[in-house]
Amino acid sequence: MASWCLISGLIRRLKCGRGPPDNPLKVLASMRDGFANVASQRDLVYAPRMSYMMTRLFHVSRNDCGKRKPKGTQQKRNPLKMNKKSGLERATVHNEMTIIELSQALKKSTDHVYEVLMSVPNTDDYDHDEAVLDRATITNVVKRSGMIPEFVGRKEKKSGTESQNKDVVRQPAPDPDVLVKRPAVVTIMGHVDHGKTTLLDRLRNSNIVDREFGGITQHIGAFLVTLESGESICFLDTPGHAAFSAMRSRGAHLTDIIVLVVAADDGVMQQTLESIQLAKSTGVPLIVAINKIDKNNADVERAKNMLLEHQIMLEEFGGDVQAVPISALQGTNLLELQEAIVTQAELMSLRGDPVGLVEGSVVEARLDSKRGRLVTAVIQRGTLKRGDILVAGTAMAKVRGMFDDLNQPVQQVLPGNPVEILGFKETPSAGDEILQVASESEAKSALAWRHAQQMLRKQEEDSMVISEKREEHHKDYHAQLVARREAGFYRQRRRGLRTSEQQEESDDPQFSLILKGDVDGSVEAILDTLDTYRSKKCRLDIIHFGVGNITESDVEMASAFKGEIYAFNVEVPSKVMELAKGKGVKIRQHNVIYRLFDDLKEGINAKLPKLQEDVVIGEAKVLQVFQVTLPNKKRTFVAGCRCTHGNLSKKFGVKVLRNDETIYEGQILSLKHFKDEVDSIKKEQECGVSLDDPDIVFQPQDQIISFEVKDIDQEIDWDPGF
Repeated sequence: MASWCLISGLIRRLKCGRGPPDNPLKVLASMRDGFANVASQRDLVYAPRMSYMMTRLFHVSRNDCGKRKPKGTQQKRNPLKMNKKSGLERATVHNEMTIIELSQALKKSTDHVYEVLMSVPNTDDYDHDEAVLDRATITNVVKRSGMIPEFVGRKEKKSGTESQNKDVVRQPAPDPDVLVKRPAVVTIMGHVDHGKTTLLDRLRNSNIVDREFGGITQHIGAFLVTLESGESICFLDTPGHAAFSAMRSRGAHLTDIIVLVVAADDGVMQQTLESIQLAKSTGVPLIVAINKIDKNNADVERAKNMLLEHQIMLEEFGGDVQAVPISALQGTNLLELQEAIVTQAELMSLRGDPVGLVEGSVVEARLDSKRGRLVTAVIQRGTLKRGDILVAGTAMAKVRGMFDDLNQPVQQVLPGNPVEILGFKETPSAGDEILQVASESEAKSALAWRHAQQMLRKQEEDSMVISEKREEHHKDYHAQLVARREAGFYRQRRRGLRTSEQQEESDDPQFSLILKGDVDGSVEAILDTLDTYRSKKCRLDIIHFGVGNITESDVEMASAFKGEIYAFNVEVPSKVMELAKGKGVKIRQHNVIYRLFDDLKEGINAKLPKLQEDVVIGEAKVLQVFQVTLPNKKRTFVAGCRCTHGNLSKKFGVKVLRNDETIYEGQILSLKHFKDEVDSIKKEQECGVSLDDPDIVFQPQDQIISFEVKDIDQEIDWDPGF
């Protein structure tokens, strides 16, 4: 109590303004002695408070050393702030965290999380960074990491801070008073080699066919044709090959009228049926051009009947579909076909708005080595001029130049006309919608919004795929777990040593490739065909694909992955070719799609291991069995045989068959003709045969077959459809 009274007196002395004592060290010494002499239970109770008072003694503010406060005034007391740290750090976590998210919350590496998971039961399926952990597992990992888990909800955007939709969309319908007549957009469709490009060549008096590799159209092109009547028609020429179905679909959605070309000698074929289905699904009017009527085996009536079988009601059968027999090569009846197109366009009363903001669609996009990105488009609304700012998909452009189908510069483009646009900063995808905006800032805002939406969609798709794979993995894992437990052992953890199954998977043959094409549509068509690859003999790994010429980075990437580069109708600069030779990277150039896939199949076949096959050289039949004694006094058996087919040879392996079952496979130790040791026995000769295994006991009627092991090439079980 003496110490307590001493401290109280000191505090009162300070608050009364009398100042600290002359020698505070003596006061402290006396307080120390007072604490040491505490003996009663009462002093022990007040000891913590005395310690606090001593701490406050030399931290009294100078403001307290003033006048006393009036009586009755309640003194404001600051609460005692105690820093109570438990010594364990808290980790803020939430439900359904991935391994990489948990490592970030713990401020540890992912390897640390994997190591902790090895000590947590029932965590074998958490074997990749995107694996989603349950609440119990998260709690175990945090506690085993020496922390306390603190669960909170997922962070979500508040309603006031949500990003606004700054996307650009098409304008409302225009005022009918401003509409003017526009050219009809006509798509020529049909089966491969039925004369579509030849017809277009005749209509525009050009020579497109000579520029097409292999005589087939491999791009979708847009051309403006001025007829003798003065009418203008925008033609879209789509490929007919099976690999370009996506291109034909885009052409059908861009068009006003479809001209279906059917060869009079072939009739309705596979791509013809596909074009008919596209016309029906899009509701686009159809005009049938029966081509190649100049051929000797042409049968126009047969072609019409085949169309009727597929519900194409021609006018002569009481329907509304016009059919014009033509010869694109000879120019027969082309005037009648033009009149049919103009008549159909007049019935549709096609009009366009030339004064609104520009709207259109991307037909094709390519990367020119000299001019940059060129986008072929059809303008559907507005008048396109230089300096206009456009948005297409996730790409934007400030129009720096415009060219017609003859590669001549133009100053403006009206609705219904095709144009090649120069100025896109990124390459848009074929089929993207083109919209004009007022400023670059508006375009950038729209692109930012679209990129954000793309990321959200990708996250949702990835989440669905991860969930499906996780469920599938859970089913397989539990089934295997039950089987292993029944067998009495457990599987090794995947984070430990590599299992034999994983080693076998890594030893499977693999073919890696990089694909570069001239335009987006060609690359898309090739990738669609590669999606049909399902062979398990060799894994097909597409490292990279893109539009444009082959670059040095492509060669470096192919060298790193030990892959090959497939170039479709693109150039290979000399520097890139020299680098590829130095790196040992093969560059395979093609300009016809089915030749590219033939070459690809050969390359995959070369990756497959050889198969060993036994080729029969000769056969012999055992007639009698002899028992002889060798110099080492060991008995063995010798077969007296007659060669019935081919010849027996000591340098090849032999099999002994008894009742069509192989009882021995090895080498001939001794082969004698009468008493002479020989290397081979011909057909119908008798011989004595002893094997390198003396324990084999021959029996009459056994067959001895001499065979040679040869390596044969494997072929991939994949048919791309060509």
